[in-house]
Amino acid sequence: MRLWTLHPKYLDTRGLVALWRESLLAQAVLKGQTRAYTRHPQLIRFRDSPSPLEAIAFYLQAVHSEAKRRRYSFDSTKFVSIQHVEPIMVTQGQLDYEWAHLKAKLKLRAPLWFADAESTSCPDPHPLFCIVPGTVAYWEMTQAQKFQGI
Repeated sequence: MRLWTLHPKYLDTRGLVALWRESLLAQAVLKGQTRAYTRHPQLIRFRDSPSPLEAIAFYLQAVHSEAKRRRYSFDSTKFVSIQHVEPIMVTQGQLDYEWAHLKAKLKLRAPLWFADAESTSCPDPHPLFCIVPGTVAYWEMTQAQKFQGI
């Protein structure tokens, strides 16, 4: 599960569809509707927010807006429309880590999207997030941690 800090506009078709599915799964987990993925690290920042269900609904709303902009037909009845939610603070290091991670994926599976990504030096975050100074989030499983077997 990857709930990107990055704005969904940077995702290729495969990435946006995966994000939609994974965000819906995250919503089900936060609602207590499934026993799968209940301890997934990507959910920590949502659980730590003042209103986890509103936060994930707002997150889904932005993913849906991007899909609609691309003329995809994602079902808007899958989430509640939220006008305002308190932003979740995310570090610049986390955004940078995810940007590098996404570019590596795009380089392999979507060269045209990768070319666009290469010309962007400072990507926008998803509208739910407010970027603050700092390193990669403590819950992120970095390549170094994977290599060390953590």
